[in-house]
Amino acid sequence: MATNPYFSYKVRAEQQLYEDIVIEALKMYGQDVYYIPREVISKDTVFNDTILSRFNNAYKIEMYIENMDGFDGEGDLFTKFGVEIRDAATFILARRRWNQTVGRLEGYDSNKFYRPREGDVIYLPLSQTTFQIMSVQSELPFYQVSDLPVFKLRCEVFEYSDEDFDTGIDEIDRVEEFAAYQYVLTMDSASTGFERNETITQTFDNYSITGEVVRWSDSDLKLYVAHIGSSDGLYRDFTTTRTLTGSESSAVATPTLVQQLQNIQESAKEVTFDASTFEFIDFSESNPFGDPQ
Repeated sequence: MATNPYFSYKVRAEQQLYEDIVIEALKMYGQDVYYIPREVISKDTVFNDTILSRFNNAYKIEMYIENMDGFDGEGDLFTKFGVEIRDAATFILARRRWNQTVGRLEGYDSNKFYRPREGDVIYLPLSQTTFQIMSVQSELPFYQVSDLPVFKLRCEVFEYSDEDFDTGIDEIDRVEEFAAYQYVLTMDSASTGFERNETITQTFDNYSITGEVVRWSDSDLKLYVAHIGSSDGLYRDFTTTRTLTGSESSAVATPTLVQQLQNIQESAKEVTFDASTFEFIDFSESNPFGDPQ
């Protein structure tokens, strides 16, 4: 026998009311976060993996953090390669709000089913943590009043690997200041200052080298540059024989010294290791790493 035709769980008015209540609850109990779509620049077609990507836009939207007692995941792990942060979180996001805030502005095709994408990034100002979307659950909770009003985003802490962040929000873009691979160029003058995020170019006979300004220091004439590339696709360094030009500031100057930025000093690592080893390794033994004598 079929279900009763006089009762229906697909009343559109009830579905809209339920969705309105969900959105109101997210606005009351959720957190303001930034949804940052990933733009793929280059892709490895053999391994189907992203080689280069950038993040140019950030959309403020409310999400509910399902992990109220703290982040999930394995937490902070101390390994022989250093400290790894493996926090995870689940964010709940209203479909309608995502369509209004992100989907419409990103130009997704409204005639097709679209949703948040794996690889996109969420920045949580509450903990100043950047998460990467690992999977999107679109059927939890399962068809309440025959509708699916929310997405559940399973996320892990984002591991920065020299991606380009130009969202215009300093607290997000500043990851490049301490994590991006950089050159430090000591310039010969500061008649006109360079601007952050602008492109600088050093032109040669058959190619040119470009980079993005991370920071300009007037006091010591140091220019910090990331995302360096050459027009001929080869690995090349800036030189002290040609001038540099800023694309926005029109600043022109010549480097007098070209250095690679080393954020972690070798001496500091050695001191830390030496101080800690004496706490649990007895070097008076003939073989301190083997069985005790």
